[in-house]
Amino acid sequence: MLALRLEEGEEIVASLLEVAAQEGMTAAEITGIGALSSVTLGFFELDRRRYHENPLQEQVEVLSLIGNLAELEGKPKLHAHIVVGKRDGTAMGGHLVEGLVRPTLELIVNEAPRHLRRKTDPATGLALLELERSM
Repeated sequence: MLALRLEEGEEIVASLLEVAAQEGMTAAEITGIGALSSVTLGFFELDRRRYHENPLQEQVEVLSLIGNLAELEGKPKLHAHIVVGKRDGTAMGGHLVEGLVRPTLELIVNEAPRHLRRKTDPATGLALLELERSM
């Protein structure tokens, strides 16, 4: 388990991928809370096979960040979802595309006991986990 604290101005996805590469992590689960100066949320449009991006250019609280790391084409890939709270008490969420930390973000990274890999699914274009058993 790693406990990380990202500092103001750091970008979440790039920072987590850098730590994963430095630590040689190929599989992990990630949770986090904190605050951001901006965030881009994604919503996957299945018919278009791409993410619609919803940028928020305002200070938000990270109410929940949850995701995982797995290997895709020899490199760590982050798949995370995030829910953020706005000043007026409303919340927005989606796939984490990018987020700039302000003032801090606290993360717990639990390395998984086995290697996880992703493979691009031809039907959706998504990089899905390769599992022995799916439900």
